[in-house]
Amino acid sequence: MLLELDGVKSGYQGLEILHGIDLTVAEGEIVAVVGANGAGKSTTLKTIVGEVRCSAGSVRFDDREVRGGRSHEEARRGLVLVPEHRALFGSLSVEENLRMGRWARRGRSGLSEEEVYDLFPVLVQRRHQLAETMSGGQQQMLAIARALTGAPRLLLLDEPSTGLSPKLTWDVFHAVRAVRDRGVSILIVEQNAGQVLELADRAYVLESGSVVLDGTGAQLAADDRVQSAYLGT
Repeated sequence: MLLELDGVKSGYQGLEILHGIDLTVAEGEIVAVVGANGAGKSTTLKTIVGEVRCSAGSVRFDDREVRGGRSHEEARRGLVLVPEHRALFGSLSVEENLRMGRWARRGRSGLSEEEVYDLFPVLVQRRHQLAETMSGGQQQMLAIARALTGAPRLLLLDEPSTGLSPKLTWDVFHAVRAVRDRGVSILIVEQNAGQVLELADRAYVLESGSVVLDGTGAQLAADDRVQSAYLGT
Protein backbone atom coordinates (compact mmCIF):
# COMPACT_ATOMS: atom_id res chain seq x y z
CA MET A 1 0.00 0.00 0.00
CA LEU A 2 1.15 3.51 -0.76
CA LEU A 3 -0.68 4.96 2.27
CA GLU A 4 -1.87 3.18 5.42
CA LEU A 5 -3.66 4.65 8.41
CA ASP A 6 -3.97 2.20 11.30
CA GLY A 7 -6.07 3.16 14.32
CA VAL A 8 -5.24 6.85 13.95
CA LYS A 9 -6.36 9.20 16.69
CA SER A 10 -5.58 12.91 16.54
CA GLY A 11 -6.98 16.32 17.37
CA TYR A 12 -6.21 19.78 18.65
CA GLN A 13 -5.18 21.02 22.10
CA GLY A 14 -6.32 17.87 23.87
CA LEU A 15 -9.60 17.58 21.95
CA GLU A 16 -9.71 14.28 20.04
CA ILE A 17 -11.23 14.67 16.56
CA LEU A 18 -10.31 11.34 14.94
CA HIS A 19 -11.22 8.21 16.89
CA GLY A 20 -9.21 5.35 15.45
CA ILE A 21 -9.24 5.80 11.67
CA ASP A 22 -8.26 2.92 9.37
CA LEU A 23 -7.75 3.90 5.73
CA THR A 24 -5.60 2.83 2.78
CA VAL A 25 -4.68 4.11 -0.67
CA ALA A 26 -3.00 1.84 -3.21
CA GLU A 27 -0.85 2.91 -6.15
CA GLY A 28 -2.99 4.24 -8.98
CA GLU A 29 -6.19 4.66 -6.95
CA ILE A 30 -8.57 7.54 -6.45
CA VAL A 31 -9.93 7.18 -2.91
CA ALA A 32 -12.61 9.51 -1.54
CA VAL A 33 -13.59 10.43 2.00
CA VAL A 34 -17.08 11.89 2.28
CA GLY A 35 -18.86 13.36 5.24
CA ALA A 36 -20.59 16.43 6.59
CA ASN A 37 -18.91 19.53 7.98
CA GLY A 38 -17.17 18.68 11.24
CA ALA A 39 -16.80 14.99 10.43
CA GLY A 40 -13.00 15.21 10.61
CA LYS A 41 -12.18 15.13 6.89
CA SER A 42 -9.67 17.99 6.86
CA THR A 43 -8.15 16.78 10.13
CA THR A 44 -7.58 13.42 8.45
CA LEU A 45 -5.59 15.03 5.65
CA LYS A 46 -3.60 17.24 8.02
CA THR A 47 -2.76 14.20 10.13
CA ILE A 48 -1.61 12.29 7.06
CA VAL A 49 0.91 14.97 6.07
CA GLY A 50 2.06 15.53 9.64
CA GLU A 51 0.54 18.96 10.27
CA VAL A 52 -1.47 17.38 13.11
CA ARG A 53 0.25 14.77 15.27
CA CYS A 54 -1.19 11.33 15.97
CA SER A 55 -1.99 10.68 19.62
CA ALA A 56 -2.39 6.96 18.81
CA GLY A 57 -2.07 4.69 15.82
CA SER A 58 0.19 5.24 12.82
CA VAL A 59 0.33 6.84 9.38
CA ARG A 60 2.66 5.15 6.90
CA PHE A 61 3.49 6.56 3.49
CA ASP A 62 5.55 4.43 1.12
CA ASP A 63 6.38 2.03 3.99
CA ARG A 64 7.73 4.77 6.25
CA GLU A 65 5.96 6.34 9.20
CA VAL A 66 4.91 9.95 8.88
CA ARG A 67 6.18 12.02 11.80
CA GLY A 68 4.20 15.00 13.03
CA GLY A 69 5.46 18.51 12.43
CA ARG A 70 7.41 17.67 9.27
CA SER A 71 4.93 18.26 6.47
CA HIS A 72 7.60 19.94 4.31
CA GLU A 73 9.69 16.77 4.46
CA GLU A 74 6.70 14.64 3.50
CA ALA A 75 6.08 16.91 0.50
CA ARG A 76 9.63 16.25 -0.65
CA ARG A 77 8.92 12.51 -0.39
CA GLY A 78 5.93 12.95 -2.70
CA LEU A 79 3.06 13.37 -0.22
CA VAL A 80 1.45 16.65 -1.26
CA LEU A 81 -1.64 18.39 0.14
CA VAL A 82 -3.73 20.92 -1.80
CA PRO A 83 -5.61 22.64 1.06
CA GLU A 84 -9.19 23.87 0.89
CA HIS A 85 -8.06 27.50 0.80
CA ARG A 86 -5.66 26.61 -2.09
CA ALA A 87 -2.71 28.60 -0.66
CA LEU A 88 -1.78 30.23 -3.96
CA PHE A 89 0.53 33.20 -4.24
CA GLY A 90 -2.13 35.70 -5.25
CA SER A 91 0.22 38.44 -6.38
CA LEU A 92 2.14 36.05 -8.65
CA SER A 93 1.14 34.95 -12.13
CA VAL A 94 0.01 31.47 -13.12
CA GLU A 95 3.44 30.79 -14.58
CA GLU A 96 5.23 32.00 -11.45
CA ASN A 97 2.99 29.87 -9.20
CA LEU A 98 3.84 26.80 -11.26
CA ARG A 99 7.54 27.49 -10.91
CA MET A 100 7.15 27.78 -7.15
CA GLY A 101 5.81 24.23 -7.08
CA ARG A 102 9.11 22.74 -8.24
CA TRP A 103 10.87 23.10 -4.86
CA ALA A 104 9.41 19.81 -3.57
CA ARG A 105 10.79 17.59 -6.36
CA ARG A 106 14.10 16.66 -4.73
CA GLY A 107 15.42 14.77 -7.75
CA ARG A 108 12.09 13.24 -8.81
CA SER A 109 10.78 13.85 -12.30
CA GLY A 110 7.61 15.91 -12.07
CA LEU A 111 5.38 17.14 -14.85
CA SER A 112 6.80 19.98 -16.90
CA GLU A 113 4.87 23.23 -17.19
CA GLU A 114 3.84 22.28 -20.73
CA GLU A 115 2.50 18.90 -19.54
CA VAL A 116 0.55 20.70 -16.81
CA TYR A 117 -0.89 23.07 -19.41
CA ASP A 118 -1.97 20.03 -21.44
CA LEU A 119 -3.92 18.79 -18.40
CA PHE A 120 -5.37 22.22 -17.62
CA PRO A 121 -5.76 24.06 -20.95
CA VAL A 122 -7.79 26.80 -19.26
CA LEU A 123 -4.50 27.99 -17.71
CA VAL A 124 -2.65 28.39 -21.02
CA GLN A 125 -4.18 31.72 -21.98
CA ARG A 126 -3.82 32.93 -18.39
CA ARG A 127 -0.10 32.22 -18.01
CA HIS A 128 0.62 35.85 -17.14
CA GLN A 129 -2.56 36.53 -15.17
CA LEU A 130 -2.29 37.10 -11.42
CA ALA A 131 -3.72 34.20 -9.41
CA GLU A 132 -5.82 36.49 -7.23
CA THR A 133 -7.73 37.78 -10.28
CA MET A 134 -8.85 34.33 -11.44
CA SER A 135 -12.19 32.63 -10.84
CA GLY A 136 -12.58 30.01 -8.11
CA GLY A 137 -12.52 27.14 -10.58
CA GLN A 138 -9.42 28.47 -12.32
CA GLN A 139 -7.69 28.94 -8.96
CA GLN A 140 -8.53 25.35 -7.98
CA MET A 141 -7.04 24.04 -11.21
CA LEU A 142 -3.95 26.17 -10.69
CA ALA A 143 -3.55 24.83 -7.14
CA ILE A 144 -3.66 21.25 -8.42
CA ALA A 145 -1.38 22.10 -11.34
CA ARG A 146 1.18 23.70 -9.03
CA ALA A 147 1.16 20.61 -6.82
CA LEU A 148 1.84 18.44 -9.87
CA THR A 149 5.00 20.34 -10.75
CA GLY A 150 6.36 19.12 -7.40
CA ALA A 151 6.20 15.47 -8.58
CA PRO A 152 3.73 14.05 -6.03
CA ARG A 153 3.24 10.31 -5.67
CA LEU A 154 0.08 10.86 -3.62
CA LEU A 155 -1.99 14.01 -4.05
CA LEU A 156 -4.34 14.95 -1.19
CA LEU A 157 -7.23 17.23 -2.17
CA ASP A 158 -9.23 19.02 0.52
CA GLU A 159 -12.76 19.93 -0.63
CA PRO A 160 -11.78 20.95 -4.19
CA SER A 161 -15.40 21.71 -5.15
CA THR A 162 -15.90 24.33 -2.41
CA GLY A 163 -17.53 27.43 -3.87
CA LEU A 164 -17.73 26.03 -7.39
CA SER A 165 -20.73 25.60 -9.66
CA PRO A 166 -21.74 22.05 -10.67
CA LYS A 167 -20.17 22.63 -14.12
CA LEU A 168 -16.86 23.82 -12.68
CA THR A 169 -16.91 20.98 -10.17
CA TRP A 170 -17.26 18.52 -13.04
CA ASP A 171 -14.33 20.20 -14.83
CA VAL A 172 -12.14 19.89 -11.74
CA PHE A 173 -13.09 16.24 -11.16
CA HIS A 174 -12.46 15.46 -14.84
CA ALA A 175 -8.99 16.96 -14.39
CA VAL A 176 -8.46 14.85 -11.25
CA ARG A 177 -9.19 11.68 -13.24
CA ALA A 178 -6.67 12.81 -15.89
CA VAL A 179 -4.08 13.37 -13.16
CA ARG A 180 -4.58 9.79 -11.92
CA ASP A 181 -4.16 8.57 -15.47
CA ARG A 182 -0.72 10.24 -15.43
CA GLY A 183 0.28 7.92 -12.58
CA VAL A 184 -0.50 10.05 -9.50
CA SER A 185 -2.55 8.40 -6.73
CA ILE A 186 -5.22 10.63 -5.18
CA LEU A 187 -7.01 10.92 -1.84
CA ILE A 188 -9.86 13.43 -2.01
CA VAL A 189 -12.16 14.60 0.79
CA GLU A 190 -15.51 16.06 -0.20
CA GLN A 191 -18.98 17.05 0.93
CA ASN A 192 -20.14 16.72 -2.68
CA ALA A 193 -20.76 12.99 -2.35
CA GLY A 194 -22.68 12.48 -5.58
CA GLN A 195 -19.94 13.49 -8.02
CA VAL A 196 -16.97 12.31 -5.99
CA LEU A 197 -18.38 8.79 -5.57
CA GLU A 198 -18.70 8.56 -9.36
CA LEU A 199 -15.04 9.53 -9.59
CA ALA A 200 -13.60 7.31 -6.85
CA ASP A 201 -12.37 3.73 -7.08
CA ARG A 202 -13.00 3.32 -3.35
CA ALA A 203 -14.48 5.53 -0.66
CA TYR A 204 -14.97 5.96 3.07
CA VAL A 205 -17.81 7.67 4.93
CA LEU A 206 -16.62 9.64 7.94
CA GLU A 207 -18.98 10.68 10.75
CA SER A 208 -17.90 12.38 13.97
CA GLY A 209 -14.29 11.29 13.50
CA SER A 210 -14.99 7.63 12.77
CA VAL A 211 -15.27 5.58 9.59
CA VAL A 212 -18.81 4.23 9.45
CA LEU A 213 -18.85 2.79 5.91
CA ASP A 214 -16.38 1.87 3.21
CA GLY A 215 -16.47 0.20 -0.18
CA THR A 216 -16.19 1.00 -3.86
CA GLY A 217 -17.51 4.34 -5.03
CA ALA A 218 -20.39 2.58 -6.79
CA GLN A 219 -21.27 0.52 -3.69
CA LEU A 220 -21.48 3.58 -1.46
CA ALA A 221 -23.43 5.57 -4.05
CA ALA A 222 -26.03 2.77 -4.05
CA ASP A 223 -26.15 2.43 -0.25
CA ASP A 224 -29.47 3.56 1.26
CA ARG A 225 -27.75 5.26 4.20
CA VAL A 226 -25.46 7.27 1.94
CA GLN A 227 -28.30 8.20 -0.38
CA SER A 228 -30.41 9.41 2.53
CA ALA A 229 -27.66 11.34 4.32
CA TYR A 230 -25.57 12.72 1.45
CA LEU A 231 -27.35 12.33 -1.88
CA GLY A 232 -30.77 13.67 -0.97
CA THR A 233 -32.64 10.59 -2.22
